[in-house]
Amino acid sequence: MSLEPSACEDLKAFERRLTEVIAALQPSTLRWRSKSAWCSLGTFKSLIPFHFIAVVLCTMSLITFVGAFYWLTDPRTSIVPLMDSLWNHPVFTFSTAILLLLFVFGIHKLVMAPQIITSRTRSVLAEFNMSCDETGKLILRPRPTNNSRFSNGSGTVRSPKKTKR
Repeated sequence: MSLEPSACEDLKAFERRLTEVIAALQPSTLRWRSKSAWCSLGTFKSLIPFHFIAVVLCTMSLITFVGAFYWLTDPRTSIVPLMDSLWNHPVFTFSTAILLLLFVFGIHKLVMAPQIITSRTRSVLAEFNMSCDETGKLILRPRPTNNSRFSNGSGTVRSPKKTKR
């Protein structure tokens, strides 16, 4: 299958722009190094992979959930003042503070934005027999054959139904 030169150039330009957009959704290394203590350990953005950030977010959410459960089921919580109650449950207090800081510094944007863009792009590209990977590189799929609409799934071709007039 050969494409016209202009079509190839358009696809390449679209692919470059899509990879630019997805790469731009990642926060800058300097921002994460200066604002977040756990990211300051790495010197390059590539040292902090997406999966590590997702694991940190999930772990902090789980610790906060468990801490909240123990905090709310403690019978002394309703009796003592709020500050004393929080002081009695340091795991919940610390994990909630860390989770809030992570959200203030934009970890939710880092985790979700690239997946939203790629999934929406894939749904649009599916109409044109294309897809894309998580970095924005285009994947061209072969065109379906003309008789594929009459296939019954087992490899044999059935004839189209005739309607009576």
